[in-house]
Amino acid sequence: MEIVAYGVLADEEPLLREAFDTVAAGRHELRCLRLFLDRDTSPTAAGHEVVLSSVNDTLDAAVLRSLAEGGTRMIAQRSTGYNNIDLTAAGELGLTVARVSYYSPYSVAEFAWTLALAVDRRIVRAARRTRDFDFRLDGLMGRDLRGRTAGVVGTGKIGTAFARIAHGFGMRLLGWDIAESPDCLALGMEYVSRERLFAEADLVSLHVPLLPDTHHLVDAASLALMKDDAILVNSSRGGLVDTDALLETLRAGRLSGVGLDVYEEEAGVFFLDKSLEVMTDERLARLMTFSNVLVTSHQAYFTRDAVGQIARTTVTNIEDYAAGRSGENVLVRPGTA
Repeated sequence: MEIVAYGVLADEEPLLREAFDTVAAGRHELRCLRLFLDRDTSPTAAGHEVVLSSVNDTLDAAVLRSLAEGGTRMIAQRSTGYNNIDLTAAGELGLTVARVSYYSPYSVAEFAWTLALAVDRRIVRAARRTRDFDFRLDGLMGRDLRGRTAGVVGTGKIGTAFARIAHGFGMRLLGWDIAESPDCLALGMEYVSRERLFAEADLVSLHVPLLPDTHHLVDAASLALMKDDAILVNSSRGGLVDTDALLETLRAGRLSGVGLDVYEEEAGVFFLDKSLEVMTDERLARLMTFSNVLVTSHQAYFTRDAVGQIARTTVTNIEDYAAGRSGENVLVRPGTA
């Protein structure tokens, strides 16, 4: 079977090819492309029955129609999130769509803590200074996290892993989710209303998927509830945070630190080299001007362990499709529209 993969990163390709060799025993011909899938690039998929997509690809109705007309019958998304795929259109076109429903939650949880600690202890500012042999401590004072309150928004596998680390720091735990996690309850987490969580937490970390109900979950009202010296971390999906409201909050001198691994308009920016271009996204450019804001390019999942697991699961999804099997990772199958 001929397969084309879009948005393949340089460090990802060896793990993806290794997965095809081990899981599929070399039964498929894989073509890896660095470019992202959108309306302009979709014709390049012609003749490939299976397309491997990334979270920053655009798979709207027009792109899916182009793929189907070119002979594509399956979309294998190399991520847990799938808000970039028009599932209704895929079903109407008779496409099978699968995702990776699970991979190492520790990769994202540990990176969320990396962001939290970096902004709390002013690591980026300190590193820039010491590279210039400036070893002053002015403006670098952080604070202990032990005894303070961590608010975990979303206590699935990643949120639970984050909570375990917070518990290790000796933090009080507040949680918000539609269902309570027994593991988090065992850590002493108290489930509260979203409003109370934002009001009482010294550190708020987001671990919910992007859905219509969670879009701009962190809006002006939520931010107004937060303590002036609180830390906000988002390693889930950019659309959870209203960027305009966050900018207004930062301009008012509120929040001790913000760590963002995702951004609501990241498509077409993240994963690409924009260093020689003018940054036309004014909101992203303004975020970068705040010394207490750290932005990374959607790399929380990017460990050898997690990416390898994603690759193996993706190949397993393809093998299931080829054999006519349907597992828990299938989002759409022909005849379900």
